[in-house]
Amino acid sequence: MSTAGPAPFTIDVSEEAGRVLVSARGELDLATAPQLEEALLPLVRSGRHAVLDLRGLEFMDSSGVRVVVTAHTAAAEHEGRLTLVRGGERSPVGRVLEVSGLEGMLEIVDEA
Repeated sequence: MSTAGPAPFTIDVSEEAGRVLVSARGELDLATAPQLEEALLPLVRSGRHAVLDLRGLEFMDSSGVRVVVTAHTAAAEHEGRLTLVRGGERSPVGRVLEVSGLEGMLEIVDEA
């Protein structure tokens, strides 16, 4: 019997076609949200175009929503840009974004 838990939370940051791709994997929750915030906010505050790829997430709670909203606001304030890659409306992240009412406010795509 296997008792393997969720995949560890990881963040990869890379440059791609004039933008910065930030890919998150695992579970984005109260314990891991500060890591994403630390990686993402400096990018959008510097006026960069950050693409936040959330397709690798198995779970996202309201802490993750808070990071996304904070980054979106910071991007707007500093002439940056934030694009979210959710991986489809039926994905775990897509459902959270829909329920939170953020779909109309944020730039959301299904593929990077």
